[in-house]
Amino acid sequence: MKRIVFILSVFLSCHVFAAVRMPELKWSVSYSADKQLSQGKEIPAIVPGAVQLDIARAENYPPYVFNDNYKQYGWMEDMYYTYKTQFKKPVLSSSERLYFVSKGIDYQFEIYLNGEKLFYQEGMFTYVNLDLTDKLQPDNSLQILIYPVPKKQKTPVDRSQAAHVVKPAVSYGWDWHPRLVPLGIWDDTYLEKRNVSHIDDVFVKYVLSDKFDKANIELAIEGRNLDDCSFSWTLKNKEGKNVLRRQGKLSEHSLLEGIEFRNPELWWSYDHGTPYLYTSVFELKDKKGKSIQKITEKIGFRRVRLVMNEGAWDEPEDFPKGRSVPPAQLELNGRKIFAKGTNWVNPEIFPGTITRERYNELIDLAVEANFNMFRIWGGGIVNKESFFELCDEKGILVWEDSPLSCNLYPDEPHYLSILKQEATSIVKRLRKHPCLAMWCGGNELFNNWSLMTDQSLPLRLLNSICLEYDPLVPYNPTSPLYGMAHGCYIFKYFDGREVFEAMNNAHNTAYTEFGMPGISPMEVLKQIIPENQLFPPKPNTAWQEHHAFGAWAGDTWLCPDILNEYFGQATSLEELIAQSQLMQSEGYKAIYEEARRQKPYCSMALNWCYNEPWPAAVNNSLLVYPAIAKPAFYAVSNSCRPFCTSARLSKFVWNEGEEFFAEIWLLNDKYEKICPGKLRIKLQAGNETIEILTWDTPTTEKNTNLAGPTARFKLPKWTVDRFKLILEVDENPEYNSEYTLLYRPKPEPKEKGTAILNMNN
Repeated sequence: MKRIVFILSVFLSCHVFAAVRMPELKWSVSYSADKQLSQGKEIPAIVPGAVQLDIARAENYPPYVFNDNYKQYGWMEDMYYTYKTQFKKPVLSSSERLYFVSKGIDYQFEIYLNGEKLFYQEGMFTYVNLDLTDKLQPDNSLQILIYPVPKKQKTPVDRSQAAHVVKPAVSYGWDWHPRLVPLGIWDDTYLEKRNVSHIDDVFVKYVLSDKFDKANIELAIEGRNLDDCSFSWTLKNKEGKNVLRRQGKLSEHSLLEGIEFRNPELWWSYDHGTPYLYTSVFELKDKKGKSIQKITEKIGFRRVRLVMNEGAWDEPEDFPKGRSVPPAQLELNGRKIFAKGTNWVNPEIFPGTITRERYNELIDLAVEANFNMFRIWGGGIVNKESFFELCDEKGILVWEDSPLSCNLYPDEPHYLSILKQEATSIVKRLRKHPCLAMWCGGNELFNNWSLMTDQSLPLRLLNSICLEYDPLVPYNPTSPLYGMAHGCYIFKYFDGREVFEAMNNAHNTAYTEFGMPGISPMEVLKQIIPENQLFPPKPNTAWQEHHAFGAWAGDTWLCPDILNEYFGQATSLEELIAQSQLMQSEGYKAIYEEARRQKPYCSMALNWCYNEPWPAAVNNSLLVYPAIAKPAFYAVSNSCRPFCTSARLSKFVWNEGEEFFAEIWLLNDKYEKICPGKLRIKLQAGNETIEILTWDTPTTEKNTNLAGPTARFKLPKWTVDRFKLILEVDENPEYNSEYTLLYRPKPEPKEKGTAILNMNN
């Protein structure tokens, strides 16, 4: 069989082969400590899924989310597993072939048909397309032997064990993620009838003109036995009308280029326009002109670049400009975009359980949060196809980390060969999606725990693959780079600085990770923590198992010392939750809004993190597993509105008799002017509301922030422990903002009396 490449070019999603998928296969799985097929008791298996979940169902294991039950699953990572299914040989014509297809098997495996080994692969992100036809019998047994979890060394038992594989390091244990390392078939897997002549992949490549009024298109097609075949290609608009059509013959060296498409509707992130998608229909025909395959995909036309932030070339003054602050300003279709978003982590510990519906719920919530970008964190998986399809449809930009994180990945030939295989597969699969805005080598690779540089061979390899297969999408070797920031994960630093002071004095081109801890709602805590451990939180209990693990300390995510300093000792769990969630909300507001105020030098604000793979007791997340919004979610949503009023605060606690002050700002990420208005600045304490300033705001220019006056007011004596700063815009309440701050009355004077002598001195 000949594999040909037919070059034509535009970005696609929703890949559909007009092949015949066979009835769903029924699977069983068995396990053994030895590398042998079909050892041990066979139990029913759900595909896609994970072997751990199959065992847990069959043997009535307790839920891994409760207390420390996950530790009971630990032995499963050291077994060999055999998936087994049986099927009858289907009726095949002389022009038909039967393929075994799997979009994801984790991690190292062999495939057997009727006892004969047909295939071996290391890597979970490369699709399997295996022609079974010539090995079929009337009755067939298909088996997949999966190796134990790969470990670079036996100890330490931590993420460094994943430093030699292209497998999510988070599964090996993280501060917010338990040690549960999935194995098994984790994505769609099936048998499929295909014509001897068929297309494996279509990539519509294009280059947009500088004025965005023309797309020069080529078609790149990978297929088999295409000699003597013909094709027709049609591009349809949203209304289903044909706007382009080409047809011709296919051969091994066919090339169709120079297709010109005038005035394409552009794909935009939802906050800047319409995520416009065309439909591409590619039809393959045999030598008689009969249709044998049709591929229908969604296409978006857009140009995405990283350009230098304003002022980046000016610093550092004495540093070579080629090594200065890196490009961090995202440009979409010639328009500079402020990236407001979040770090996406695996929505499930076992990715085989992730569904399109689950993705859809989380992405819809991101739109509600006014986010326009996901950074797909490099410690997790490369998401399934439906994730990218939904981001295309809903207009969410995607920064895609390679699955490398916080490890020193080797310059070793075997690892590099697997990385090349996996990265090539990933890039070729995802490059079709208009939502894809950036490739990245991985997470936190340039630091004292990873020790990699831009000269490390894995990162040079990833750069070369992106350059070869998707050259028009930006590439960064890692996050953060010089000028970017990962940091600010607590409300108050060790040196006494609050988040307000730290952010107001920061000066970074992009904040690509920052966090603020918040305790989960009561209903979640009761599902994961035994009743006798609920209050007060203590180390070495389920509280620790569900946040920070070995990182438990007063200054980590629970932050008991900080909470006690601001609020005093909580007398109930309800009170503690409310305190923590308030601090998380106000902390996140401070960071997002200050990052926006630093525009145009700053261009990104992406928090750590958006979601969770299991219910954490305390986390920086905005959504508690599976998709429960914390109060901070709504606070961030307000701070990320395209246009909003904002207050630049200096601290959290204010005292009676002190002059309160706040700088007032208008933040505009829209590419349209905002008309003048009347802004009222108020303080509210209990039932008392005081208007302290009125500002007749001028026109706010497009994509521009406007600094206003400073509101000042001497705080009176109140009988409350907190107050609100409220910004109200007459006739435009959608622009309003508010902040909750703490209030301290003057201490009552002590009665005069006789001093007690210290007789020991």
